[in-house]
Amino acid sequence: MNIPNTLIYTREHLWIKSIGDAIYEIGITDFAQNLLGDVVFVELPKLQSQILRDIAFGTIESVKTASDLIGPLNGVMMEINPNIQKSPESINDKPYETWICKMSSQDDINNKELFLDASQYSELTR
Repeated sequence: MNIPNTLIYTREHLWIKSIGDAIYEIGITDFAQNLLGDVVFVELPKLQSQILRDIAFGTIESVKTASDLIGPLNGVMMEINPNIQKSPESINDKPYETWICKMSSQDDINNKELFLDASQYSELTR
């Protein structure tokens, strides 16, 4: 299983990538997409919606099941990846290149109590 060292992870199988000025890309991990199977639809809130850490903010549907997307950070929905609406299977094909949304947040993603690095996430998924 691929777990890039350059990302931060949540226990709910999301990855977080800082892209500057308190803006983050959010996606699901390779582990999560393997569990879900073929992704067919992603439902997300409207732009500028408030997102709360540890609270469901969207749904990802696959041929097997539907799963809540749990807020990785407290913040605001800034952008939804237009490609996942047209080609949701890209999440399966390239989970770490296919961000689902971008959000702004003032949360500290270096907080080791809340977030995992690649080695910690690897341990979680064994």
